[in-house]
Amino acid sequence: MCRFRKILSVFIVLLICQTNVFAQSKLIVGVVTDEANQTVPGVSISVKGTKTTTQTDQNGKFQIQALATDQLVFNYVGYASQTIMVGTRNAINVSLKSSITGLSDVVVVGYGTTKRADLTGAIGSVNMKDLEQAPVKSFDQALAGRVAGVQVSTNDGQPGATANIVIRGAGSISQDNSPLYVIDGFPSENANANSINPSDIESIDILKDASATAIYGARGSNGVVLITTKKGKPGKPQLTYNAYYGLQKAPDKIPVMGPYEYVKYLRDLDQAVADSTYLKNGVTLDDYRNVQGLDMQDYVYQTGQNQNHDIALRGGNDRTTYSISGNFNDQKGIIVYGGFKRYQGRFVLDQKVTDKLRAGINVNYAYSESFGTPISATNFYASSILLYSVWGYRPTNGLSGRDANSDLLGGLYDPANEGNSAQDYRVNPLISLANQKTTYKSTNLAANGYAEYAITSKLKLRVAGGINNNAYDTNIFNNSQTQSGSKWNSSGPNGTIASAPVFNWLSDNTITYKNTFNKNHNLTVLGGYSAQRNKNSYRSIYATQVTNESLGLDALDLVPAANTVISVNSSRWTLMSFLGRVNYDFKGKYLVTASFRADGSSKFSPANRWGYFPSASIGWRFSQEDFLKDLKWLSDAKLRIGYGESGNNRVSDFAYLPQLNLANTQYWYSFNGKPVAIGSVVTAAGNYDLKWETNTQTNIGLDMSFLKNRFGLTVDIYKRTTNDLLLNANLPFANGIQSGTGFKNIGSLENRGLEITLNSTNILTKDFRWTSNFNISFNKNKILELTEGQNSLLSGSGTFFDTSFRGLSPYISVKGRSVGEMYGLIFDGIYQYSDFDKMPNGTFSLKPNIPNNGAAVQPGDIKYKDLNGDLTINANDYTIIGRGLPIHTGGFSNNFSYKNWDLGVFLQWSYGNNIINANRYVFEGGIVRNFTLNQYASYENRWTPTNPSNELYKAGRFVNPNYSSRVVEDGSYLRLKTVQLGYNFSSEILKSIGMSRLRLNASAQNLFTLTNYSGLDPEASARPGNLTPGFDYGTYPQSFTVTFGLNATF
Repeated sequence: MCRFRKILSVFIVLLICQTNVFAQSKLIVGVVTDEANQTVPGVSISVKGTKTTTQTDQNGKFQIQALATDQLVFNYVGYASQTIMVGTRNAINVSLKSSITGLSDVVVVGYGTTKRADLTGAIGSVNMKDLEQAPVKSFDQALAGRVAGVQVSTNDGQPGATANIVIRGAGSISQDNSPLYVIDGFPSENANANSINPSDIESIDILKDASATAIYGARGSNGVVLITTKKGKPGKPQLTYNAYYGLQKAPDKIPVMGPYEYVKYLRDLDQAVADSTYLKNGVTLDDYRNVQGLDMQDYVYQTGQNQNHDIALRGGNDRTTYSISGNFNDQKGIIVYGGFKRYQGRFVLDQKVTDKLRAGINVNYAYSESFGTPISATNFYASSILLYSVWGYRPTNGLSGRDANSDLLGGLYDPANEGNSAQDYRVNPLISLANQKTTYKSTNLAANGYAEYAITSKLKLRVAGGINNNAYDTNIFNNSQTQSGSKWNSSGPNGTIASAPVFNWLSDNTITYKNTFNKNHNLTVLGGYSAQRNKNSYRSIYATQVTNESLGLDALDLVPAANTVISVNSSRWTLMSFLGRVNYDFKGKYLVTASFRADGSSKFSPANRWGYFPSASIGWRFSQEDFLKDLKWLSDAKLRIGYGESGNNRVSDFAYLPQLNLANTQYWYSFNGKPVAIGSVVTAAGNYDLKWETNTQTNIGLDMSFLKNRFGLTVDIYKRTTNDLLLNANLPFANGIQSGTGFKNIGSLENRGLEITLNSTNILTKDFRWTSNFNISFNKNKILELTEGQNSLLSGSGTFFDTSFRGLSPYISVKGRSVGEMYGLIFDGIYQYSDFDKMPNGTFSLKPNIPNNGAAVQPGDIKYKDLNGDLTINANDYTIIGRGLPIHTGGFSNNFSYKNWDLGVFLQWSYGNNIINANRYVFEGGIVRNFTLNQYASYENRWTPTNPSNELYKAGRFVNPNYSSRVVEDGSYLRLKTVQLGYNFSSEILKSIGMSRLRLNASAQNLFTLTNYSGLDPEASARPGNLTPGFDYGTYPQSFTVTFGLNATF
């Protein structure tokens, strides 16, 4: 018995000693690598259940204090999270495994973050590695096809132009459909994409359904794009330099008529006039067969150039981290004298002031300018676009027969125009471009700051605020050697100076409670208050008949008041908000999220100033149920169901008040027949009952991953209904409103859609890796309700075509159908001789059963279908002739790596939409009645007595002009958007020269496009609005670009 007590005593002593050993904290060191055995910097390492955290340094090394009984959790974006018991080890080396489904990725959700595995809403994230493969000046240009449900169209390839982003279809008819941008916590309704350096971006997350966007209330209806910029990380300072230089190929030329076909065409128009200019002194038509014609595209297009330089210094320690970065971008466009420049810098500082208090600032400054003549149609006139003069410039002068270029390049005016003035308003585009001085400048200063205080281990207070100051300046001067300032323009030499400053401040204050009960119940509660104010103003001066044009814009001060127009306006809005959100999960298996936001906006009357936006969503990770745990092939599976409401406040400031404008001369107050004072008139009706457009959305989603997360599938089905649409309603004339209309909340719109995303790791070996991402989005748009008694809404193109076509409209939105469908007559070929009876006097008379197009019809005239059977073609025969919105869009990316080499290939597409190729109205038959205007080469196959074409009408016979299906084309396309090849130097080589990373790459963008569209670019549109999609008149195309770059880290 005594012996037993001695043995027991020794055992207890040893046990106590062992317990003390495990209770003592010790220093753990290690290295984190990836599957290619490359070290990974910036990996987050935490002691599970505590606040102890650290990160790997630039060499992938880390050290952390932990107990032997602790577990270390390793997290890094794009890799599966790993949890490792410390035990008796003092050194722990970890190899991270790629997680193609990214379930452990941290996703920004608005006022917080969460793991993707815990999401209950529809949120898409951009793979930042894919973004790095597309060397572009702004992030929006690289998003197309990357995220399901997000349609990104580059409406203009001009330097400095930004993209148009629509999430889950158009949710409004009359208001803006752009998403809300939240940049480092600062919401912006009209973010300046050019002010953000893509290399500064850490993550882009896109909130798509209302259960996710409701936390942003009145501004979340169109979706929310959350952008988080990079911060410093603990460890040695890292100096990063990225650079690329690229060449942009000039666009493919549109074939135009050469000298022979051009003169032949003019003779078909008016033989006597043509012969007097081109067939004199013994010159015959056949002589022009051997004349080398002038094609102005050869002189206006050029090879563009683009260079970009990024430099960043980032680092810090456990208490302080910092990031300092700068960017310079210089682009020379594919049109002569056009380009873009940007200078940008960012400073980020985060400080752990005490164990409970953290604070930080984020400051960004950017200056950009784009210069050169705007290429695309931005106003009413046919000749206002550059390509009108480029395509239409005649290929031969005819003055000396064979010398095509004589006098055509040296002066501003085509000699044929002298004495002909407005009958052929066309100038030398090359000289006009050289003399027009147009510069658009943008300056942005954004500064955010925050302070976080841990009241307890479970309760945290965050106070944040910031300012966003933008200034937009426009300087335009057209001297007498430009199209706009020429002697044939009634304005003469003219200039514009305009300034539009915008100042915005924000105050955001939140408190967060986070706790775990009984190890299985996880609860996070967020509450907050936010206030934001925006002030904008506009000042401009426009002067005509500038006499001292050599002074440029300085001469505007010398212009008499009668030739000067001064515009000044100012406006502001204020938004006050209260918000809350609750997240709960049980064992990570059953997930619930609920949010609520109340917004008060000065844009609406006091009676309707406040809007309330609730949401709720649930998630069920059914893969963790016992009845599925034995399915080894199923890695994870989650069902999501969400419902929410959000608003759209994209109305003008104080929209509920009547709008007063200074009257023109017809409203002057006069005395004794002379004007005494200018009065004001009501030009827009007020409506105190105006309120938010409300978006209600239901979303059902499924997330699944298979075979140890090598394959992933995400499917979302949604129904999105917008009620209280703001539409123009008819008003009684007794109201005195000249337009006779005013905004009311009277419409309703529905979007239904399906989104599918597939991710896969196709091959994974020690040396070779192949991953793919495929996404496709279907969206069906339907108008449920319009103005009282209205079944359709007509929309003009906003160009000269509307007037040329007698006020007819090329777009219609019909109740029960989609927004922005194309509207016109159905092209039915060309009138042939067989449609006529030949009269004794040699004239032709239409047969009784042949419809008349409304003019004195001749053989060779354009022919339309008579839909109502009255044998007369008019507006009653207009019908829907095309769809402006695609049936589906998507993208497909493949990434390969073999040892130190990597290759990325990305395709994007759009299917089912049409385009009105309005260029063909002008250059395939000539709606613009200018005798010497050249035409597309395709018009060589027009109808003639010896060539009875049924596609192109007779020269000069575009009578009774109408919008028609003749120029409505298939706008579907498949584009090889990006290909990039890179080489990564091994760490062994780089260590000897003090570098941790060196990558050389070559990339190509817009390599080829498969499309049936005959224009320059199926993605470009001169009128990219909700009601007028797919209208092409002289738009600037995207160009094929080859880029060479390097990425270096020291």
